[in-house]
Amino acid sequence: GHPKARNDLGCIEEGNGRMDRAIKHWVIAANLGLDASLEALKNCYRAGFVGKEDLAAALRRHQAAVDATKSPQRKAATEFGMFEGV
Repeated sequence: GHPKARNDLGCIEEGNGRMDRAIKHWVIAANLGLDASLEALKNCYRAGFVGKEDLAAALRRHQAAVDATKSPQRKAATEFGMFEGV
């Protein structure tokens, strides 16, 4: 699914008190490169809902997703102003 939709589902599940389901949604969205979901997982780690190893794995997969979107063409387009507001 779409990363933002996954993040939103995580927030809804958190609001309903189902942290296990919220964390699953946030992990999926973070794996797709969404920063907000990674921050949610960091907060869950601080609160004791996510283990150190699970957070580290999510951090690695998030970084891999972000790195996969980098290219010289995308950088040139961003500098040209094609991705402003996206």
